[in-house]
Amino acid sequence: MGTRVRERLTGAAPGLIVELGWAGVSTRVLAERAGVTPGLVHYHFSSLQALLSEAAIGALTRLVDDLGALLEQAKSPEEAVEGMLTALSEYSGSDPMSLLVTETFLATTRDAELRGAVGEVLADFRARLAAWFAEHGVADPEATAAVLAATVDGLLLHRALLPEPEAAATVLRRLVAVRS
Repeated sequence: MGTRVRERLTGAAPGLIVELGWAGVSTRVLAERAGVTPGLVHYHFSSLQALLSEAAIGALTRLVDDLGALLEQAKSPEEAVEGMLTALSEYSGSDPMSLLVTETFLATTRDAELRGAVGEVLADFRARLAAWFAEHGVADPEATAAVLAATVDGLLLHRALLPEPEAAATVLRRLVAVRS
């Protein structure tokens, strides 16, 4: 029963973060959306902030895991970039995942613990990407992974404001091109 309540709470939290903004989510509203009493929020989590953080980190982890899974399908670094950009094209910048990423990144500016947790998710993704790049002969795989990961984040954040330039794919493919 306790696991189901936690899942209901963490399942309801991302939608509320998107709808109301991180600071707009209250214990009462979250409990109502999850179909539980407000007291259960604090029974299962040390604070509302801890619950929101766990939910957001879970969503970010799934997002980067999906991007990481593209590496296993790609046959070349250029194909990996293409796959990531194709996956990114599913996000408009105003869709729920884009808004959750934006709200979470903003919340990291005010919460050191959340900043550390988001940093771990990104560091894990960059390490996975760097290892894959190293196996596929990309020059300076760690730095290349850092730049590509930051670019993917930036493109996701920019999509709500400006369409992705067609040249981005060309530039990013060139970034990972294996030089003989």
